[in-house]
Amino acid sequence: MSSRLPAARRRSQLLDTALEVFASKGFHTTSMDDVAVAAGVTKPVLYQHFRSKRALYLELLDDVGDQLREAITKASVQATGPRQQVEAGCAAYFRFVAERPSAYRLLFAGGARRDEEFADAVRRVEEGIAETVAQFIEADIDDEHRRLLAHGIVGLAEGTSRHWMAHDLDLDPDVLARRMAELAWAGLRGITRD
Repeated sequence: MSSRLPAARRRSQLLDTALEVFASKGFHTTSMDDVAVAAGVTKPVLYQHFRSKRALYLELLDDVGDQLREAITKASVQATGPRQQVEAGCAAYFRFVAERPSAYRLLFAGGARRDEEFADAVRRVEEGIAETVAQFIEADIDDEHRRLLAHGIVGLAEGTSRHWMAHDLDLDPDVLARRMAELAWAGLRGITRD
């Protein structure tokens, strides 16, 4: 006889399993049956927690995005100065990619941008990360300029990660973070008010 998990733990377990299934098969080819089988539960149990496959996928996008943003924020806040904040934020981002490739694929490489609702969820994640990064840009510029630069830094990290993952490169995330932080820092040091 198997023991029943408390609802919050079961939901977390279902999200973890669904992440792996969706990351490997994609949204359209994954069924709720696939997720239920992988999680070792019945489909009705899955539907007790998520009203639809779409709702499950959207929750996954938000959950993974929150985890990435929290990792970047925590690392950046603990850094001792602006340059260290840039490197710490990059390191948190690239470690997340290295340690959680399924989560990264779900957000940025799983075709989420082809569906308008999923693309909106990914944009919210990018916006949240950019807002976090913008807080750490110390320059004599207005807020919109700061947000624009923050989006550029987010794009730099995302583009680099796409290349890294697409070519299955054997890179140390900390070395990659230093290289990208050096590039970002060199650019940020030259920022002037328009």
